[in-house]
Amino acid sequence: MQRRGFGIAIAVVMAVGGMIVPAHGATLAPATIQALEQSPYVYIATERKSGGFGAAAEIWFMWHDGAVWMASPPTTWRAKRIKAGRTSARIAVGTKDGPSFTATGSFVRDPATYDRLFATYEKKYPEGWPRYEARFRDGLKDGSRVLMRYAPATEAAASASAGAPAAAPPSASARPSASARPPAAPRPSASSRP
Repeated sequence: MQRRGFGIAIAVVMAVGGMIVPAHGATLAPATIQALEQSPYVYIATERKSGGFGAAAEIWFMWHDGAVWMASPPTTWRAKRIKAGRTSARIAVGTKDGPSFTATGSFVRDPATYDRLFATYEKKYPEGWPRYEARFRDGLKDGSRVLMRYAPATEAAASASAGAPAAAPPSASARPSASARPPAAPRPSASSRP
């Protein structure tokens, strides 16, 4: 009983200290959580063989249960890299130089989470969702899309994320063909990839 009380006391102290600790143990600042709840896009850079990060890609996402969720074809670099065991990613919220954190990616097969993702996308992307809904629904059923969960590992300092040099993109021969990349979703100011 004393251990449980101690755990609750730590949670209260951390909440009072201005940090939110998701169930997996990473700490994100309230401003980052707020950005994840309000931003339409995240920019994800995944771990290359060299240990560096690739170019950040803008993508539709869902913030749920202390993690960033997204669905993509298994031919995307983020999916290929998780499959290869390179699960580390850097995620910036809202803009490429927005609040950022490192995260650990994994594949998830859970129809209840698929349904939550679909409902979130329908509300969050009302103009683009009707165009891509069948691809997401059918893709998660037939394997032409995979659901990925990125659990925060560490939060980058604001100055470090803004001043970090961008890693060079993969060589043209190493990139998936244009037909393997997800299509751009409509957006007034820039293209987006669901």
